[in-house]
Amino acid sequence: MFEGLGWKHLSLILDGAVVTVQICVLAVLFGGVLGLIFGLMSAGNIRFLRWFSATYVAIIRGIPVLLIIFFVYFGVPLLAPGTSLPEYWSGVIALSVFASAYIAELVRGSIQAVPRGQFEAAEALGLRYRDRMRWVILPQAAKVMVPPGVGFLVILIKDSSLVAVIGLIELTRAGNIVSSLTAEPITSYLIVGACYFVICYALSAAGRRYERRLGVRVPTPGVTDALTPTGANT
Repeated sequence: MFEGLGWKHLSLILDGAVVTVQICVLAVLFGGVLGLIFGLMSAGNIRFLRWFSATYVAIIRGIPVLLIIFFVYFGVPLLAPGTSLPEYWSGVIALSVFASAYIAELVRGSIQAVPRGQFEAAEALGLRYRDRMRWVILPQAAKVMVPPGVGFLVILIKDSSLVAVIGLIELTRAGNIVSSLTAEPITSYLIVGACYFVICYALSAAGRRYERRLGVRVPTPGVTDALTPTGANT
């Protein structure tokens, strides 16, 4: 017996939207820290660290995010018998790993987009590497990073729907459940689509406003290319 679409079904979808936002925020936080580290390694002067960072980024970008989700959810318990990860944290970890590779490329590209004279001026002032990055390079790189960074966040929001395959009730999974309960798939998925649109539009609008405050107009092509899938230009 099917149910009529009502408030409790809308509430389930809204709860799923909250979960989607939560896991994406956590993925950006954790992946951002990891991506910043790998980005600095990639833009540094130590050859081994550059190689290690490039290898990590190439591997993660070359693997579908769905495979990363499966590996974290099913693979980690196999590698560490007796342990298990909840669906929620499996999704967060998988998306964090996925985000870290792309954020690393954004960081690397943004640092390399800073004029070389800024590096030389910071060195002439006698600043250590950490202080050069903190006070001179990264503040300028952040302006270049904003436009492609916002674009990647929108992609991450939509790709987060893939965690539904491990049973996490996020926005897409909630829509599937409501569709099964009410036998109204068109209405259910229209609501889900509207929720994704609102989240992504709000994020894009906030990004454009921030760009105006920073005076950012045109993203650097080299940084935008960081979002291009590996092998797309071959």
